[in-house]
Amino acid sequence: MKVGLLLDSGVVEDKGYNEYTLKGAQSTAQEVGLDFTFVAPDSSSAYEEYIERLVTEGADLVIATGFRPGEAIARVAQRHPDIQFAILDYAYFPGIGCPDTMTDCYTDGGMSNVTSLMFAEDEVAYLAGVLAACMSESDTVASVAGMEVAPLIRFVTGFQNGARSVNPEVVTLNEYIPDFSDPALGKVVAQSFINEGADVLFAVAGNTGNGALLAAQEAGVMAIGVDVDQYHSYPEVRSVLLTSAMKNVDVAAAAAVRDFAAGQLTPGIRTLTIANGGLSLAPYHEWEGKIPAECKTAVEEAKAAIKNDPSITGAKP
Repeated sequence: MKVGLLLDSGVVEDKGYNEYTLKGAQSTAQEVGLDFTFVAPDSSSAYEEYIERLVTEGADLVIATGFRPGEAIARVAQRHPDIQFAILDYAYFPGIGCPDTMTDCYTDGGMSNVTSLMFAEDEVAYLAGVLAACMSESDTVASVAGMEVAPLIRFVTGFQNGARSVNPEVVTLNEYIPDFSDPALGKVVAQSFINEGADVLFAVAGNTGNGALLAAQEAGVMAIGVDVDQYHSYPEVRSVLLTSAMKNVDVAAAAAVRDFAAGQLTPGIRTLTIANGGLSLAPYHEWEGKIPAECKTAVEEAKAAIKNDPSITGAKP
């Protein structure tokens, strides 16, 4: 059997989603004795073509990196019901991937061969909020978020509630920006929050968020990255980066490959959590010796509490 991986358009060794998804999928395929191949599209317009190429080359499982190939995966999956598909960070609902007359895309909408690998963003954001409030000297923390959609709302809700769990009086600022590719605007928003007294910034807005991290670096205030360990992906801001709220896409991809090999990859939404290793804070790196022991303990206690009762983040239904 063969696993085919569709990377997102861009650089393969991006110290982000592409690199870590490739690492998790490829190493696990080798571990369980499956053939493996991957493709890296030149642009987002080529997703469908490249997915079809993987199918033509004999892939029995196709994994897609990130939410952008979501619509292409839906179309190709419905044309090839005997092939299994998995996609990171994209879920299908009536009207999104299947007709709005369906009850469930995965059971009666023609997508019974698709697994969506989703993340409980609120859980790792809660830990980020705990750390932010514990480290803040101004009792004001802020998040610069991308568009106001469910995953970003979970990030912001978890962050704010985590901060309040440490300091009920903490001021939590936030702005949603409907663009993941505007670092200049992200920087402007972050600067306004810094002027309002925020001394810890949580950037959850892709490249727009990188602008917020740069504002933090220039102002000398603390920051927290997102999705991957931004100590590696954005080294220019290392001096102010406490940690990053990571989606462990390597773990997600590895689990999908392992379950496929065992005949246990089922259709529907699979949620990656702190408890199953799908989410974590990155190492503290240069801040390892600067973060007080009580703050590290608070994070560890919050992690244990979330494992025991994920609803404490305030973002659970």
